[in-house]
Amino acid sequence: MVNGPFTFAPDGNALIGPVPGLRNFWSACAVMAGFAQGAGIGKVFADWLIEGEPGMDVFAMDVARFGEFATRQYTRHKVVENFGRRFMIAYPNEEPPAMRPWRTTALYDCLKASGAVFGAAFGLEHALWFAPNAQQAVEAPTFHRSNAFSHVGEESQTVREGVGFIETANFAKYEVVGKGAADYLDVLLAGELPQIGRMRLSPMLSDGGRLLGDLSVGKLSENEFFIVGSGAAQMAHMRRFLVHLPKSGVAVHNRSTQLHGIAIAGPDSRNLMSRLTNADMSAAVFRFMDIRRMEVSGVSAIVARVSFTGEMGYEIYCAPEYQRVLYEALIIAGEGLGLRPFGARALMSLRLEKNFGAWTMDFREDFTPLQAGLDAFVAYDKTADFIGKQAAVNERQTGALQKRINLAVDADGTDANGDEPIFKDGEIVGFVTSGGYGHTVGKSFAMGYVKPEAADAGGEFAVEILGDMRPATVQTEPAYDPAGLKMRG
Repeated sequence: MVNGPFTFAPDGNALIGPVPGLRNFWSACAVMAGFAQGAGIGKVFADWLIEGEPGMDVFAMDVARFGEFATRQYTRHKVVENFGRRFMIAYPNEEPPAMRPWRTTALYDCLKASGAVFGAAFGLEHALWFAPNAQQAVEAPTFHRSNAFSHVGEESQTVREGVGFIETANFAKYEVVGKGAADYLDVLLAGELPQIGRMRLSPMLSDGGRLLGDLSVGKLSENEFFIVGSGAAQMAHMRRFLVHLPKSGVAVHNRSTQLHGIAIAGPDSRNLMSRLTNADMSAAVFRFMDIRRMEVSGVSAIVARVSFTGEMGYEIYCAPEYQRVLYEALIIAGEGLGLRPFGARALMSLRLEKNFGAWTMDFREDFTPLQAGLDAFVAYDKTADFIGKQAAVNERQTGALQKRINLAVDADGTDANGDEPIFKDGEIVGFVTSGGYGHTVGKSFAMGYVKPEAADAGGEFAVEILGDMRPATVQTEPAYDPAGLKMRG
């Protein structure tokens, strides 16, 4: 018998890996069950320290999953909550209440008054879905479709038929500037860099060719790049950026707390933008994947014509102190267009209809670009020897060990969520990384990875959901607007 203190992080997981902001300083702390977990964590830690990468996705234990928001008080209250719930059933739609709200934006009260039900990511409150009023803004924990289901469907339909808006404060935003910025990013990122005024999607790879980031890269001027990524991964990404930063000629800044904003999406989004600015928003002038600085209702902003919904859309980034002004102008301009807010649940539903993967779920360090279907964004032939290039080239020659697929599932009131096994001919051939219901196409989806021979053979699959084997069929193209004409129009 060993008597000693337990050590906990706010979420109960270990804190391992290189500490962001410190050179050659590593952590292997908060290993609560030391004897039980020590061997596995020691192995991953040793691989990471010696080989430069842990060899698998360990973000749930990465010390970089927390930022400055995880103060002593925050940690204390979350630890007490987590320990008290240690042997309770955890539901996929459950949001633990301790230290909530903690980080909020200028729109928090506005969205709450509109019936927002909030989640928290990186300590920041963000709207998941909207109830008819603030009194009904409560979601019952369940493994099945919850009371949010019909409301998420309405939000999704608004985006498909008219125009909706969602707050984007929880996206990570980075600024890379300097005369050496292009050369630096050309090595750090696997994709081609954009021209001035344009954006490109680019994977960021480890030395071994695994995914470390799925980033949107915009070029605002000759020596200035604007990058958008997953808010939860911002400390991990900054750690990566700074490790490879040259001694001079380039500066990298995390602007996530200094640039909040709003995204709009839907067939009426161009009409709405035209009401908010004097700039020419026509398709010929402001094209899909364009980015530029401009005034929106008098607010200085960075505007990108991109959308994760599959509809025409724009992301508008501004300083937090102007976000309320932007929001109020948006509400007034949206009169007559049926404008309404939508939350993260609707966004996830809409992206599944488009077969878009999401970071920390479908895209993570367990996978490579070829496995994830992101190889189209890797510039294998570009002049720069980007990090992970040789591994990526080798895999393209030998073939991927697994392949991402999107399945339409014959679900019965319960959708796949993640980690469910995928079967074919009675054998497990893979697992689900994310899932949900596509409200505007009326299908339940499960995205996941399977053996390449199973994916290539096609045919019928099955997904085990709560012990029930549900038939599933591979979607060889997106269920909604497969040619992508709507978001490019």
